[in-house]
Amino acid sequence: MARILGIDYGRKRTGVAVTDPLQIVAGALGTVPTHTLEQFITDYVAREEVELIVVGQPLQLNGEPSESMRYITPFVNRLRKILPNIPVVMYDERFTSTIAHQAMIDGGMKKSDRRDKARVDSIAATIILNDYLMSRKNS
Repeated sequence: MARILGIDYGRKRTGVAVTDPLQIVAGALGTVPTHTLEQFITDYVAREEVELIVVGQPLQLNGEPSESMRYITPFVNRLRKILPNIPVVMYDERFTSTIAHQAMIDGGMKKSDRRDKARVDSIAATIILNDYLMSRKNS
């Protein structure tokens, strides 16, 4: 099996997570400046076998796409052109930042560390990817 990449896309920086080769669990790869994200992903898939890319889909509470989709949709379309052999899917990311903050609190992280938005983004990417894995397992 190959790995699955998870993306929590942001205008300035993007959280990136990846599964183990058996696709059992996801872990944070970190954050990447968004303007370098496509190159980062291209370099990563050249080194590691990646079967799928999961991009967080920001939805409002009513299920409608959020304003952020106007930045994410063009990114997803470019990614599909750059890497035509790797499927790219969108997955609901509602509440992942809130869950990431709560996980940091529950894990005993200091308040000053919880203010690190890059850390929140990488945790959110991990949550998106783990949620995707669970949904796939349950379906």
